[in-house]
Amino acid sequence: MRKTWSGALLAVLAIGARANTRPSFMLVVHGGAGSIARGDLTPPEDSAYRATLTEAIHRGYDVLRQGGASLDAVQAVITVLEDSPLFNAGKGAVLTNVGTVELDASIMDGGRLRAGAVAGVQHIKNPILLARLVMDRSPHVLLAGAGAEAFAKEQGMALVPQSYFYTERRRRELKRVQEAEHGERAHGTVGAVALDQAGRLAAGTSTGGIANKRWGRIGDSPIVGAGTYANDRCAVSGTGVGEYFIRNVTAHDICARMAYTGVSLEQAARDVVMTELARQGGDGGVIALDSDGRFTMPFNTEGMFRGYAGPDGQIVVKIYKDE
Repeated sequence: MRKTWSGALLAVLAIGARANTRPSFMLVVHGGAGSIARGDLTPPEDSAYRATLTEAIHRGYDVLRQGGASLDAVQAVITVLEDSPLFNAGKGAVLTNVGTVELDASIMDGGRLRAGAVAGVQHIKNPILLARLVMDRSPHVLLAGAGAEAFAKEQGMALVPQSYFYTERRRRELKRVQEAEHGERAHGTVGAVALDQAGRLAAGTSTGGIANKRWGRIGDSPIVGAGTYANDRCAVSGTGVGEYFIRNVTAHDICARMAYTGVSLEQAARDVVMTELARQGGDGGVIALDSDGRFTMPFNTEGMFRGYAGPDGQIVVKIYKDE
């Protein structure tokens, strides 16, 4: 007698097959997009960027491999990059028009739609850690400036002097930009998205903004939905000209396109970055990850510091467009 399969059983088998194809965890990282063409970096600089990105990815990978939360992995990655003078976040942040450092960061828990962010802080060594505290220990989402730093002190976080952030590289950059009498976006904004073994997604972003910025300018990195967003299906971190990411609510738009139109993560991210942003002159890129462990890293600039790692432990790092 020929055996038949009911539609319900076939559906269960299909769901099981899809579940078996999902990696147990995934981590994707960026270190900023911009005019990063081959030849722009010396061999030692190229090696230094790759080594630091590898270290950051390894730190987040260890959290996920051991069964840790995606939020903790994102935080671990970004902390490493904030501590490096190579990237435009934390230690390596660009200087404002008056020669100070003003930092922004945000983090989001996709499963519970919780988020925390800080903007315009000047004495916080690791803004991503303060953003996490805002999410976990306050009723708010975004704290700014002196208020954010007062909250940091209440939480026992030590503040650091502005001198901690200064690097000769950023001093030279500010002088060059001011002589040209324009603002300049320095590549190096950092971010991470992660999927943990429990299926939870998270995203985070940290930046020093644009060189020579004035009037307390805030970009997209601390704006939930613009530079950072995560829900239970999609996590995104962006890097680029923040004003465009804010106007287009870029990170949320990618996730919304998936939910409302049924397109893939790859298609949604490419449509937003390569078509919508590019058409408007919004240079930049994103890293995006879905709940099935699929990820994409589109950018419309010459390069983007980026990388990823999954359960096999292989860390992949890329910089240039042709990689």
